[in-house]
Amino acid sequence: MRIGRVLRHLFTPSWVLGRTFTPDVMAAIDAAVAASEACHRGEIRFAVEAGLDLPELMRDATARERAVEVFSRLRVWDTEENTGVLIYVQWLDRQVEIVADRGIARRVPQAAWERVCRTMEAAFRDGRFGEGSVEAVRAVGDLLAGPFPARPDNPNELPDRPILL
Repeated sequence: MRIGRVLRHLFTPSWVLGRTFTPDVMAAIDAAVAASEACHRGEIRFAVEAGLDLPELMRDATARERAVEVFSRLRVWDTEENTGVLIYVQWLDRQVEIVADRGIARRVPQAAWERVCRTMEAAFRDGRFGEGSVEAVRAVGDLLAGPFPARPDNPNELPDRPILL
């Protein structure tokens, strides 16, 4: 456990996300998710978390571990075809993780998700938060469209709205 990380997480208020993930950025992500899901049968959730709580910090939780917890908490797994995908941003550590449900994990390699994460992190380093987020949603949609093309009966099973944790 690094003391700098612990202090940064404990003393940074969650409202700082609102300065970067403004209502306009959140609306753009929402629209990108809706447009993407019209092209495939996957369900995309987008979650941003400012900092971790003390219990996560004490166990030195990685962004991946936290993303899996959020995937479960948001019930991203709860789709008919097991085609839920979580794009998780751990803001203070500047890390992005994508967790795909088992129906997708069999058909889309982890390396493809990793490329999307690293591209998004690079956009964030350049200060392109909204664009990087929307581009990531589109890239996830492109990965889903091949193995899970849309059908005429393509229900929206999970909310499109991004969430600030």
